[in-house]
Amino acid sequence: MKYNPAQQAMNIVRYIGDRVSDSGTPIHDLLTDDLLTEVGAPSSDFLEHLIRELRDRGVISMAAASHGIFARVNLTLEGWEQYERQRHGQVPGNQGFMAMKFGDPDLDSFARDVVKPAVESTGYRLFDMRDVARAGVIDNIMRIQIQDSAFLIADLTHDNAGAYWEAGYAEGLGRPVIYICERSKFDEKSSHFDTNHCTTVLWSAENPDEFKKELIATLRRSLDAAET
Repeated sequence: MKYNPAQQAMNIVRYIGDRVSDSGTPIHDLLTDDLLTEVGAPSSDFLEHLIRELRDRGVISMAAASHGIFARVNLTLEGWEQYERQRHGQVPGNQGFMAMKFGDPDLDSFARDVVKPAVESTGYRLFDMRDVARAGVIDNIMRIQIQDSAFLIADLTHDNAGAYWEAGYAEGLGRPVIYICERSKFDEKSSHFDTNHCTTVLWSAENPDEFKKELIATLRRSLDAAET
């Protein structure tokens, strides 16, 4: 997954906040290989620039700042407020998250060739867990991605328990959740009774254009409603 500079700055705040919260002490040496990986910065020089910018804006504090050395790094009060807003999903980005079962060739290709391009046509990017896989506890990574997302698309074709859980987590954060399901499955068995009354955009590999139009319209309505 490629982060833009604003998201990289958010990742720095999250990285510092997580570690200081766990240890109770400032970070002795901030510039490490795992920081570069977690932040998603293109280079060490760019990462240093972001850190100095956050310091100059009063988001982080440090005892020393010379090339390659950032010592006793902590968050300021403003930084901790930003960190808490991130943790509670109050600063969504320009991307969405897709919850789905993996390993179904039909769904995998439909998500890649139809769902993601449809979302991108609205100005948003759409990610699933395969796009953001990295070292760490997968549950925590998934929560972070949903927190950073403006909406979630949940495919219910396989009654996947994980997709239902992720949809519930997103709704708990106040994110719009758009349900989709393969048409023949929905016509035969619907979905769980907690969601079968919700708007569900039905898809068929034989007629992707109709699905794309309805998904785009539903996404725009959902995001407009969330902003009012």
